[in-house]
Amino acid sequence: MSLKLQCHDHLPAGGDWPASHVLLVLPPPVGKALPAGLPAALRPLLEQVLARRGVGVAELAGEGCVFQDGAGRLISVAVVAPSASAFEQGTALRKALAPLLAEHPASLALGFGRIAADLAGRAVFAALVNAAVLPTRKGGKGARALRQLHLHGVDTSLRERLGRVEALAEANTLARTLTLLPPNDLDPGAYRERVRKLARTQGFGLRELDVPRLKRLGAGAFLAVAQGSANADAAILHLHWKPRGARRRLALVGKGICFDTGGHNLKTARHMYGMHEDMNGSAVALAALQAIAALRLPVEVDCFLAVAQNHLSAGAYKQNDVVTALDGTTIEIVHTDAEGRMVLADTLTLAAREKPALIVDFATLTGSMVTALGRLQSGVFASRPELEVLARAASAASGERVVCFAAEADYDALLDSKVADIKQCLQEGEADHILAARFLNRFRGEADWIHVDLSSYSNSNGLGAVASEVNGFGVAWTVALVEQWLAGEAVVTRKRST
Repeated sequence: MSLKLQCHDHLPAGGDWPASHVLLVLPPPVGKALPAGLPAALRPLLEQVLARRGVGVAELAGEGCVFQDGAGRLISVAVVAPSASAFEQGTALRKALAPLLAEHPASLALGFGRIAADLAGRAVFAALVNAAVLPTRKGGKGARALRQLHLHGVDTSLRERLGRVEALAEANTLARTLTLLPPNDLDPGAYRERVRKLARTQGFGLRELDVPRLKRLGAGAFLAVAQGSANADAAILHLHWKPRGARRRLALVGKGICFDTGGHNLKTARHMYGMHEDMNGSAVALAALQAIAALRLPVEVDCFLAVAQNHLSAGAYKQNDVVTALDGTTIEIVHTDAEGRMVLADTLTLAAREKPALIVDFATLTGSMVTALGRLQSGVFASRPELEVLARAASAASGERVVCFAAEADYDALLDSKVADIKQCLQEGEADHILAARFLNRFRGEADWIHVDLSSYSNSNGLGAVASEVNGFGVAWTVALVEQWLAGEAVVTRKRST
């Protein structure tokens, strides 16, 4: 990041902050006393605010307030309970930052008054992601970028966390940036070029499986979707990263449909608007890879991005077509707007061939998951109960909430086809999020597998710590998942050695 971050051990005793906008993060008050850690210079000002509102100090908890000090600085006070969940803490911090960042300050100060380092780290993360300038072509002067972030009340524990916080914020911003690019700026060809540049910068290996090569391989499920595009620029991109000391091998897979018309089963205008964001799953997978590498986690990663468009044309695939997937499975096409599971089928097969211990795939896959959960949480399917436990633990740690769904094997009977090995989906659409997971399960090989249906990738009011509508959901969750997965393996290894 171009942002300059400066750390200070103590809060300014006289209230002489080095920024015009200040966020104070404080613990809940005890009794009628003001929150611990509140600088003395701000105590009378906060008392005046409470008196004007006609409320007691207890009302500060979970609500906070905004006021100006004598020097004209805008001060926002966030009183956050340590017992609140990571999601609740992130939400409170995002709301407290909103009035400060609305003025697009060039510098911002965060002051921490006797709070835990993990909460302080969430405040830094919220400041970094919400101050980031996201893609726009809107005319006018535009938003001023935050140039300096001053942190006050920084202890050793927080200093040790800052590298991780910055890596997560950068990765989250990458996922949102890619997702928000308009479709004429991010068609498959342009996307591939961006991935090439990122691979060079980050030192990732990159293999591009383009249309001619996929034809030779027999990737008929992916190519069925890609064949509707006039430009044969679709590809499955395989990035690879292996640090020294890597203990396990992980595969990340992302759906990268740069625009989804629905094909012959054409979407309505209402439902087609925003379909340039249908590549969000690939953006999350790519950003998670960047974060894992930046944090030097001891895991070898293969990241597969299924990059294509689902267009309507004379050459586009049709209902009742029967195509042959990369693993030899024949698929009866039922609905051309169920293209995500088609491109993921062959991409999962490629991922499984690398023999990873775990595959995690990400996709804005089904409307039925949005119906089931709304846009405040995402749905997860896992191949083993132990992975569901891991998914929930990563959710609690990251503040990115998931719900685990069952996908029992008897659902497979609903996808029986009279003319092929399997149907792509049902016409009726019921339980489509479950049937999509059962469909994809067929292509994961023998690896452990987690499927993430990103129903909460976009929420108009922001989500958790992130204020923008497209919120980068899944990046922090994935890092937490991988960290806990590696930690669990380390425990098992130690037990075996003893």
